[in-house]
Amino acid sequence: MMRLTGAEAEERAVELRKDRGCRVVARNWRRRFGEIDIVARDGQTLVFIEVKARSGDGFGGAVDTRKKGRVAVAAGQFLQETGCELPARFDVVAFSGDRSTLLRDAFSVG
Repeated sequence: MMRLTGAEAEERAVELRKDRGCRVVARNWRRRFGEIDIVARDGQTLVFIEVKARSGDGFGGAVDTRKKGRVAVAAGQFLQETGCELPARFDVVAFSGDRSTLLRDAFSVG
């Protein structure tokens, strides 16, 4: 089983989300306190997507509490800087070998 690099996993995640009708707004959006792998529009919802590539099976704990906090802070900065007022959610696209799993609305903040 071959493990994907981070860049390969992100590229595959973008293609998977596009195939499901999402429009990518930004990739690797970075600020001092965090990064968002992919920002996309899913209809009238803004989606902040974290991409994870695993060498083993299972996706439990794909995004730990610290990472959730960093993504949430970055998402807040994105919303503030862009003035976007769409409802938002956090998804995770996880890869294990050739298998991918979309964890829609994987976590919430607040």
